[in-house]
Order: sequence, then C-alpha cells, then structure tokens
Amino acid sequence: MKPIEFENGEVQIDAAIVADGLGVTLPLLQEGMRAGSITSLAERGIDADLGRHRLTFFSEHRRFRVVVDASGAIIQRSALDFGDASLPKSARKPGG
Repeated sequence: MKPIEFENGEVQIDAAIVADGLGVTLPLLQEGMRAGSITSLAERGIDADLGRHRLTFFSEHRRFRVVVDASGAIIQRSALDFGDASLPKSARKPGG
C-alpha cells in the first residue's frame, strides 16, 4: 500500500503516518481508534482546492492534519499539541 490511496471514494492512509503525527505508537493508535479516543475527519476540497483532501486526526491532547492531492501525495502536514491540556473543542471543527 502507498502511504495514501483512494479506493471506491474512500481515503486510506498508512497508520504509521497517523501514529507519528499524533505522537503515539501503532498499538496505542489502534487501541485509541477502537476505544473512540482517537477520531478522524475527512474533507474534500472544492473550488480552488478541488482534488485535494484534508484528513484530520484527533487524540485527547493533539490534532494532526494532512492535506493530499488527487494522487495521494502529501502537500501539507501540521500538528497542534496542547501538552497536558485537553484539545479544545474549537480545534475539532472542520476546516479549523
């Protein structure tokens, strides 16, 4: 699998990219996703951003975001880390 692929209208991302972005191990990522403490949001670009996808992942204290083009190439990565504080609700909004 390539790091990011599109199949049947769905985006698939290598879990290692997400784990690294959230600062957790793969087993902790999988456990958090099963428990619902790590969640995600996928958005499709429109107008000037047509063909791009923004994938955002949330943990208790961190937000990791990847923007990819239509081929799945990463064009931007960013992370917000709130240390010991909880991730504020405003950081969980689409596009925020």
